[in-house]
Amino acid sequence: MTAHKVLFLVLDGISDRPCAELGGLTPLQAARTPVLDRFAAEGICGIMDTIAPGIRPGSDTAHLSLLGYPPEQYYTGRGPLEAEGTGIHMESGMIGFRCNFATVGPDGRIIDRRAGRIHTTAPLVEAVAKGVDLSRHGVSFRLEPGAGHRAALALSGEGLGACVSSNDPKTEGAEPLPVRPLTDDEADARTAEVCNDFIRQSSRLLFDHPLNRERISQGLPPANIILIRGAGRMGRLEPFSERYGLSGSVISAATLITGIGMAVGLQHVPVEGATGSADTNLAAKVEAATHELARREFVLMNIKGADEAGHDGRAEDKRDFIEVIDAAIEPLGEIEDCLLVICADHTTPCSIRDHSADPVPVVIRGDGVRVDRIRQFDEIACAEGGLCRIRGVDLMPIILDLINKTHKYGA
Repeated sequence: MTAHKVLFLVLDGISDRPCAELGGLTPLQAARTPVLDRFAAEGICGIMDTIAPGIRPGSDTAHLSLLGYPPEQYYTGRGPLEAEGTGIHMESGMIGFRCNFATVGPDGRIIDRRAGRIHTTAPLVEAVAKGVDLSRHGVSFRLEPGAGHRAALALSGEGLGACVSSNDPKTEGAEPLPVRPLTDDEADARTAEVCNDFIRQSSRLLFDHPLNRERISQGLPPANIILIRGAGRMGRLEPFSERYGLSGSVISAATLITGIGMAVGLQHVPVEGATGSADTNLAAKVEAATHELARREFVLMNIKGADEAGHDGRAEDKRDFIEVIDAAIEPLGEIEDCLLVICADHTTPCSIRDHSADPVPVVIRGDGVRVDRIRQFDEIACAEGGLCRIRGVDLMPIILDLINKTHKYGA
């Protein structure tokens, strides 16, 4: 028997390093994971360098690599992918940025880079979209909200470059920075000028917006400045269906992952209650994946809450959310004619609160898969599995071979 469909489950940032508060175990080792362990026992395991040994992956470069698009060839910056995920159709040549709504105090210094993790910025985005005018530059823009404090900005116009800095100082207590060109190219200087004008105009609108006045009256930090970063020029990504001959969907609450999926032609499947945090509606995501596999051949699903706990240094919360994931994904084992692939996109150690280059665990389970002797799904056990140590870009060729979608190399 050979499976004909693929469910590719990325447990975002689930991998970690030993945590003192967990007795020297990683959160994945410390968690009770009977379902993941059963999948490991029924499949073939390994560990994976999403990019290459010693290279710390971003979520963007990691997911491109996992989908078989080498980031050194296809990656042009996070901004365009983030913009695509918010619903902005990024045509080739457009300049994209990822954005945060943040709080600036009376002294001009940033108080909160996430504006108190504001839940919705839609009214603020609408005001900026209507009130900012970049026509004197010969430039048009789209600003769309993402989840919470996040948003995306896209610029269209002649003579724009993507090599510009951010106005985000990356720390509270500092003043926003001017956007500067990073090369001597006139196109980058032009983009920097446009960005600074956009920030000036939008800040004036946000300062006195009714939503921000209401937040101040409630003792909440106002979202009165937009921090932009991750500039990139949209390139062309070969459609997934042409590259692999598979129809596909993407299920993710993270606009970045949604954007990557949409950029390669995967159909975005919105899920009510999916938040990208520990309060996400996992049952609805699992149900949506099952439904999609009835009509598609490939489904990419991302679950992100463990990554958030890693970035916050909360080892016990990360362990606990892993147990929530484990219980929620049990129905995935009942999908027939399906190759189940589970991995992390990167390691997010609680000890450093950022991504690291540590390899991540991976398991492939389904009809026709050789079963190794591994009985636990974690960073250490999987290292002894039959897949051995692979790179992220190796995974799609392995998957295609297992569903009999590859061609012979040679006679």
